[in-house]
Amino acid sequence: MQPLVVSHPLAQCHLTEMRNASTPSHRFRRHLNLLGRMLFLEATRELSVDAIRVQTPLQETDGVTLARPMVLVPILRAGLGLLDGILSLVPDASVAHVGIKRNEETALPQPYYANLPPVITEADVFLLDPMLATGGSAVEAVRQLKAAGAKHVTMLCVVSCPQGIATLSKAHPDVRIVTAAIDDSLNDCRYIVPGLGDAGDRYFGTL
Repeated sequence: MQPLVVSHPLAQCHLTEMRNASTPSHRFRRHLNLLGRMLFLEATRELSVDAIRVQTPLQETDGVTLARPMVLVPILRAGLGLLDGILSLVPDASVAHVGIKRNEETALPQPYYANLPPVITEADVFLLDPMLATGGSAVEAVRQLKAAGAKHVTMLCVVSCPQGIATLSKAHPDVRIVTAAIDDSLNDCRYIVPGLGDAGDRYFGTL
């Protein structure tokens, strides 16, 4: 499954501001929130819906409601930056959490926390992480989601790279990837280049 790259001009403007090393944390947060909404809107364009009838102040009319529940799953901690903007669009969504640290020496994922609701078995699940670098954390997170019964999983990330996409797609070919950019590669420290730095540190101001 080919990644969906959101090339909308406004999305790319937000991404450019996030890439800029001089962008302070409070503006980085704002741009990540707004870009997250745009990624989510594109990712949900073909969600399944059920037809319903509703009563307007004047008469009955046709409408729709989501056919399945929705679960948002930020990978702690950077994924929380995408969650804030998306929740304003789907306030009824359930929020699960997966905690995975990257071992800075080996770049391997180290899971340390998971809280996944039972509704995940029938839900449209959106895994949130600003960066898809080596793909290790994403692969482990999806493994946990599937072990809990998830069947419809989409990965939302701001910046990705060919290595991370290949790793996730090989392990979980049924998972759709939605991103704002596919960057060149990983550097020797396994960070995306040109990238935008450490999204968690920049979002939370812990540089």
